[in-house]
Amino acid sequence: MDYNSNRKHLVLPEYGRNVQKMVNFAMTVEDRDERNRVAKSIIAVMGNMYPHLRDVSDFRHKLWDHLAIMSDFTLDIDSPYEAPTKEKLAEKPDQLPYSNQRIKYKHYGRTIESLITKAIEMEEPKEKNALIQMIANHMKKSYTTWNKDSVPDDKIFQDIIQLSDGQLQIPEELKLRESRDKDFSQKNKKRKNPRDQRNDNRNDNRKFHKKR
Repeated sequence: MDYNSNRKHLVLPEYGRNVQKMVNFAMTVEDRDERNRVAKSIIAVMGNMYPHLRDVSDFRHKLWDHLAIMSDFTLDIDSPYEAPTKEKLAEKPDQLPYSNQRIKYKHYGRTIESLITKAIEMEEPKEKNALIQMIANHMKKSYTTWNKDSVPDDKIFQDIIQLSDGQLQIPEELKLRESRDKDFSQKNKKRKNPRDQRNDNRNDNRKFHKKR
């Protein structure tokens, strides 16, 4: 019996062995015009296999690149795009730079630290106090997101002073929003399981459809 394990390895198995046979046939066509027509027919077949990707901007470009890859970059055709090379395909992507800057309080995040730095630079007292209040409220919301217990305002104020290295002064009589407020508790509210909702509906229907 002819098993796939005994056949030649498929470079792009997502297109199947029949498409690979078509590519192999295209490489045997000597006439260039005929070879171009065969290549376009192969591209059409490959595109029909994934119709949901037709609206992707570079979809056809990828198809022509895949055709070149399946032919081991030896198929000489008039491609509408620049043909890829083995060297280009083997290139490793550049390493992404990662910031090694340490976050003092991870549950607040880096954005809070950036906002505190911005608040330190502000000179207008009214705008500065408004920004401090916004930062403190957001910190309290973040704190309650990661901690089930409520947090006193003094704890948030102390964290702001530490994060600003004592450069920010908390406005007098500043009172933060309570964690039980709607905006605070909405994200933490447990969503009801859809199965439980269906059970509730069934129970309601039973109340109105009693046996006679």
